[in-house]
Amino acid sequence: QVQLVESGGGLVQAGGSLRLSCAASGIRFSMKAEGWYRQAPGKERELVAAMSRGGSTYYADSVKGRFTISRDNARNTLYLQMNSLKPEDTAMYYCAASEIEVADQIATSDYEYDYWGQGTQVTVSS
Repeated sequence: QVQLVESGGGLVQAGGSLRLSCAASGIRFSMKAEGWYRQAPGKERELVAAMSRGGSTYYADSVKGRFTISRDNARNTLYLQMNSLKPEDTAMYYCAASEIEVADQIATSDYEYDYWGQGTQVTVSS
C-alpha cells in the first residue's frame, strides 16, 4: 500500500521560511516523478513545483526563485523549501507521485499523478 505523508507546515510570518517534507512508503521516489500542489480556500488546486525521475524541475511562476523542490533518495523523502513566504502562499500543500515512465518527463497535470498525500497546512501572516 502506497502512503505519502506530508509534514512541516505551520504558521509563519511573511518573509519567513518553511521546509515541507513528504515521506513515502510502498514506492520509491527515485523511480517516480513527483510534485507539490497547493490549494487555497475557494481556489483551484495548482501545481507549485515538480521533479522528473531524472531530476529536472519545474516551478510555477508565482514561486520561482523562492521555492526549491528536492529529493533524498536514501530517506525516500521529497522536500519543498519555501523562502520569502507571502500571505498569498497560504494554502494546503500536497505532495504527489507519478508513475510516468519517461525519465526526464515532468508531470504537470493532475491526471498524471497516481498517488497523493493528505496535505499539510501552510499559513503566512502579513
